[in-house]
Amino acid sequence: MTAPTAEERKTCWGARDRYWRCLDEHSDDASQCQKFRTHFEQSCPAIWLLSENIVRNHSAIKTQ
Repeated sequence: MTAPTAEERKTCWGARDRYWRCLDEHSDDASQCQKFRTHFEQSCPAIWLLSENIVRNHSAIKTQ
């Protein structure tokens, strides 16, 4: 696997930010954010998805 280009990273991070914003607006109800999740999953390498989900979950736990 080659490293993502700057444009691919920008697309991935933008998709992540839109998905996370949707989750924040809907109290983490993923059913309300399916289109954003799909775009996030299609825009990012699989290993990044795992990493980003870990970061979000850790951040949520840390703020409790």
